Amino acid sequence: MIGWAFLALCGAALAISAAATAVSMPVAARLGFLDRPGGHKAHARPVPVLGGSAIFIAILLPCLAGLVLANLWNANPPEWLPQEIRIHIPGFASRTAGAIFMLAGAMVLHVMGLIDDRKNLGPWIKLLIQIAVCIAVVLLCDVRVLTMAGPAASVALTTLWLVVITNSFNLLDNMDGLSAGVAAICAAALLAAAMGMGQWFVSAMLCLILGAALGFLPFNFAPARTYMGDAGSLVLGFLLAVASCQTTYVLPGGPAGLYAALTPLLVMAVPLYDTCSVIIIRLRQHRSPMVGDRRHFSHRLQGRGMSVRKTVLTIYLCTAATAVSASLLPHLAGPAGAAMAAGQVLAILAVIALMESAGPKDEKPDDSRGPHP
Repeated sequence: MIGWAFLALCGAALAISAAATAVSMPVAARLGFLDRPGGHKAHARPVPVLGGSAIFIAILLPCLAGLVLANLWNANPPEWLPQEIRIHIPGFASRTAGAIFMLAGAMVLHVMGLIDDRKNLGPWIKLLIQIAVCIAVVLLCDVRVLTMAGPAASVALTTLWLVVITNSFNLLDNMDGLSAGVAAICAAALLAAAMGMGQWFVSAMLCLILGAALGFLPFNFAPARTYMGDAGSLVLGFLLAVASCQTTYVLPGGPAGLYAALTPLLVMAVPLYDTCSVIIIRLRQHRSPMVGDRRHFSHRLQGRGMSVRKTVLTIYLCTAATAVSASLLPHLAGPAGAAMAAGQVLAILAVIALMESAGPKDEKPDDSRGPHP
């Protein structure tokens, strides 16, 4: 029964996201929220860029509704609710404060993204706001990774993880359907891990993220009719990062050792590869890593002769392959299995690197590519 409830959550978020995205396109045109050609952008026509609001609404509304119902039903759950769901209501209600702070952080990033989509704020202002939001969420929501390293180190590492993953999905939003599709795959992998560990609240949040990304994707897949903008990519990255920190991957007496804590790292391997590689390339060329360009690995794959759709689908498959390995990691007994899973991820990243270096080919402008650095 709990599985059907999660499926309903995912379906609700998908329906809200799809409907809101359809509405957002004419609204964006009327309000002037359009991504116009120019600079390193390759699309040839203005494209609506309010899809991020549809994604955020699709996550926000069901989450708030669920929290309200959990608190209303906490003392006296309705008899018509299945017992499998009733027993989890107090747990959901107890997470209300943390969820509100998390949604507030996402709201700040969403509003900042909307402003930046309309008028460029500059990379340093955006980074400082992201750091402030992530520190606040870490302290107020008690979101932690690697607590065995000590409180100060855990806070610093968690903040770094949140900031890096938030920006990774923002950077990944450089080609039609790329960031939304990768976010959906990562959410599905984290959902499998969270459900396997009995983390029902985190599972519910991941269902909403998954549904919101899937509802937006048909409008954003090449050739895109709308973009999510920073208002969407920052929210997806931030919420996925928080959810990855809130899941327990190592249970006392469970089969997996401490290596299971690397699950989020393997899930996010492809976005992290893109972030690291593009920063290294920019630094080697004596350019600021904060300034957008067309040196992302999606562009490098396309420069080897792939179409936009083939490039995006290739990255989807690579992400899915690493995500499957990652979702199994908490259930593997012994370091040998964990080493095999990690080895598979490294092999996939090596394949990507080899594909990128297969031979030069001039890049051609394509109006279906996304707007972001």
